[in-house]
Amino acid sequence: MNFEKQLNLRSGEKCELSGSIDHLEAYQVQPSEGNSADDFILITQNLKDQLEGKKEPVANDWRCLNDAMWSEVPAVKVIAYRMLHKLKEEGWPNDLLEMIYLDDQELSWAKSGMEDEDAVKHIDSNGAVLKAGDTVVLIKELDVKGSTITAKRGTAVRNIRLVQDDPTLIEGKIDGQSIYILTQFVKK
Repeated sequence: MNFEKQLNLRSGEKCELSGSIDHLEAYQVQPSEGNSADDFILITQNLKDQLEGKKEPVANDWRCLNDAMWSEVPAVKVIAYRMLHKLKEEGWPNDLLEMIYLDDQELSWAKSGMEDEDAVKHIDSNGAVLKAGDTVVLIKELDVKGSTITAKRGTAVRNIRLVQDDPTLIEGKIDGQSIYILTQFVKK
């Protein structure tokens, strides 16, 4: 029996979150091996697009989590937990987060696939999140302190490093010299 047949049998050919029967697709709950049906849930294309970031999450589309969070399927509970956390500014998910129950293994799985909200985020001048190894471009001519170098506007800085304790600074090389650059003066 392949995964799709197992998913259809387990879900009754309905979205395991919303109960809808339209445009159903298998969604692999990361991080997982994808070796069994237990690593997947059957969901609508709309919810899948929101989970994958192809669409912005619409809070009302996720009100179905009120019922889905009580599922016996660990992958369904993991997705419910993650989305409730993602939408907690809406207010109503906070009540559900207080009620949801995940055993230690499920909670570990749920947290391993979530972004760390408390992590320091480096943001460029356009609001894009910078990651180590990115290439950025200077948006302003900058005088490099302690040197005679002037970094010209439009200069590409490759393979940047993030300053872990300061979200306003990155480190990169210009003309072979390592320098610190304020994130407000770069764009991805």
